[in-house]
Amino acid sequence: MSFLKKLFGGGNDGDTKDGGDKVLGEEGYKGFTIKALHMQAGSELQLAGLIEKEIDGELKTYRYVRADRMSSKDDLIPLALSKGRQIIDEQGEQIFK
Repeated sequence: MSFLKKLFGGGNDGDTKDGGDKVLGEEGYKGFTIKALHMQAGSELQLAGLIEKEIDGELKTYRYVRADRMSSKDDLIPLALSKGRQIIDEQGEQIFK
């Protein structure tokens, strides 16, 4: 299916999740995967990310959106990943409940 999207102009220049989220950067942290997501807010980018972890054979996900906005994805990526690490440190696997 993704081949057909790219062939007919439905693709984009970044990796996407099934929901169409463009992943700007990602890292592993304490057994979790943190992904910085592209979220347009007018002419700026809003801080958004996804935390994933496989628990008992099932992939669990937690999406976070914060009020912070920036004009550059180079500024956004490290901040989004840092926020993901902070959430993991504070809540751990409890975020999936």
